[in-house]
Amino acid sequence: MKITAAEVNKLRKATGAGMMDCKKALVEAEGDFDKAIEVLRKKGQKVAAKRADRDSSEGAAIAVVNNDATSGVVISLNCETDFVAKNESFVNLAKELANTALNYNTKEDFLAADFNGITVAEKLTEQTGVIGEKIEIGGFKKLNAPFVGSYIHAGNKIASIVGLSTKVDNAETLGKDLAMQAAAMGATTLSYKDFDPAFVASETEARIAVIEKENIELGRLGKTLKNVPQYISMAQINDSVLAKAEEEAKTQLAAEGKPEKIWDKILPGKIERFISDNTTLDKELCLLDQEFIKDSKQNVAEYVKTYGDVDVTGFERVSLA
Repeated sequence: MKITAAEVNKLRKATGAGMMDCKKALVEAEGDFDKAIEVLRKKGQKVAAKRADRDSSEGAAIAVVNNDATSGVVISLNCETDFVAKNESFVNLAKELANTALNYNTKEDFLAADFNGITVAEKLTEQTGVIGEKIEIGGFKKLNAPFVGSYIHAGNKIASIVGLSTKVDNAETLGKDLAMQAAAMGATTLSYKDFDPAFVASETEARIAVIEKENIELGRLGKTLKNVPQYISMAQINDSVLAKAEEEAKTQLAAEGKPEKIWDKILPGKIERFISDNTTLDKELCLLDQEFIKDSKQNVAEYVKTYGDVDVTGFERVSLA
């Protein structure tokens, strides 16, 4: 039977498949549109089975927020090659899927959700057949808060969402800045208070060992040795630790011959330096303790305070980089 160009184009728009694939499917289905879609879907299943063990580390990371900015989701639509990841239709599909994901709280429910008459999982299988690469949902993270901000890094390789405790003036700017910080600096937790004590202890031992090993080589070369910290997180610094640090600072000032009457002006800076030198883990992994990317003179927590009575309730990040 004769298959018209209009029929082929209709199937192409519905499935995203190539013109020749659509024509072959319609011929096999004897012109039945629904059967042709099923033909293409079965082709996708076969391709998906063959490519199941392939690495799908490329793709597009997308963050979206609902209309009243109280809920956000970040997902990654994964594929095998950067060539596909940069394709406009692939990125548009990722955005459509992200908007669907807004309505679901788990990846499992999202994959089972309706997407233009088929499930999201079936759509991914269909697109695997259309594109010829393994297509799957990599990351899926949801966040609810009184206000949610989002950010997608150029190239769609990293996306993030951040929750605020209230919608303050210029919340859009604050939310975007914080989401950008989360995307760019790779924090894994909000605060040092979230750390497991065993993790901090293990990291302390490992980091000190690395610095001591580096200092052996620096000493051999006659170069300045690196400071070996006593601690790496505020989780380890209590009142007694700070009191001891202050006493050691006073002893140093006395040894330097500094008049005791000016110690009160010098000590705050020394304690601040002590805390800075001994909280490297927090600065790397805790969003609020990181140096603010737009102003290195303040950390993220200090930047948030400039917006008034608002707290960061959480954040989520998906990366393909």
